[in-house]
Amino acid sequence: MKHTLLEQVKDTRTILRRTLLETIFEEFDGQRMRLTEEQRIEKYRTMLDSPFRFFRGSAYLFYFDVTKSPSIFHTSDVMPTWIQGDMHMDNFGAFQNETGDIVFDINDFDEGYVGSYLYDVSRMSVSIALYLEEQGLDHEAQEKAIHHFLHSYVSQLKRFQRKQDDPLTLTFTKDNTKGPIKKVLKKLEKRQHSQFVQDITYINDEEQRVFLWNEEVQPVTSEEYAAISTVLPNYKIKDIAIKYGSGTASIGLKRYYILVEDETNAQGVSDLVLEMKEVRTAIPAYFLPYNETFWETYMHQGARVVGTQKAMHHLEDPHLAYVTMEGQEYYIRERSPYKKKVKPKNYKDIEDYFATTSTMGQIAAKNHARADIDYSDVFTYHSENEILKAIGKERNVFVESAILQAMRYKEIVYSDFELFKELVKERFN
Repeated sequence: MKHTLLEQVKDTRTILRRTLLETIFEEFDGQRMRLTEEQRIEKYRTMLDSPFRFFRGSAYLFYFDVTKSPSIFHTSDVMPTWIQGDMHMDNFGAFQNETGDIVFDINDFDEGYVGSYLYDVSRMSVSIALYLEEQGLDHEAQEKAIHHFLHSYVSQLKRFQRKQDDPLTLTFTKDNTKGPIKKVLKKLEKRQHSQFVQDITYINDEEQRVFLWNEEVQPVTSEEYAAISTVLPNYKIKDIAIKYGSGTASIGLKRYYILVEDETNAQGVSDLVLEMKEVRTAIPAYFLPYNETFWETYMHQGARVVGTQKAMHHLEDPHLAYVTMEGQEYYIRERSPYKKKVKPKNYKDIEDYFATTSTMGQIAAKNHARADIDYSDVFTYHSENEILKAIGKERNVFVESAILQAMRYKEIVYSDFELFKELVKERFN
């Protein structure tokens, strides 16, 4: 009898969580994102690759869970931070900035919003645990890697507060990074600026450079070509393609590659590729306090994404822009020819993971500290001061608390992943 009761308790908890997952996925992917059945299948197949990919594709589930848990380390709702909104290991990468320097930084701003810094820090910490577990590292290594990220984050905020570094000018290059990040940046120095364009285009029989079609790069319709040309009147467009197969959370959002002539390129390359991506309301906005001042400036979702990138990056992409096309909102940026992530193969030992998460902690601090009164009139204060005030003198307690929460939530992700596999098998197979 006792065994039966325990099984009932266990089953009830599982059924409740499964029902919650089903409801949240239907609400966001079905109703908010308006994904078709085919698009949901494509997205969910990608998420089934691993718990980490599942975590990447279900930010709405993360925010649903964590926004219900108070913390003494949250900043005040009236003193929010401009957060990246979807901070995880694979949303950092290398690219070339406006002056030609190859830098390492956050490279995805689709979920940018305002709220407590702790949501970025927490999501990143969970992602570190999931990422390292996927690479076969044990719990102790995961906790140490998160420890490096958090301590580096706090230390860098203190350097900004003491004016030892300036968030407006600090960049991360091969000269001030270590381990895999440094190696990736050094390797990219050898890449020709035109290599990306040459890889995905060719010269046709009319001696015009056009896109080379493959599974991920496909031709657009004549209607799409005309509509994009209309909203980009200041560019000489050579070709347009629709891009498939990028990201996890972005599946179902239209993404275009636009080959244009660029006479202003500092390297003398005449062609470059613009990326034009459909964008919808930031996921954190559904769960965090409504900020009227922010929305007065960034009601257009493309403007919000562009504003987030401008706020967080030292030098902005000169092609950053936002447009509305056929009722849908988009942002535009150059598709960097130097775009590259640190991949699992780049890590040779445990110290490489620690070096990488330490640098990511510095970058997260830079983004939070830069995207405030230094950049935007939405803020009247320095975010680093508010964050450090929330952490107070209990730095070690803050770090240990964040590690504990991250490791606990990692286990929830693994449990949810198993439920998700069952749901997909029953509903979409």
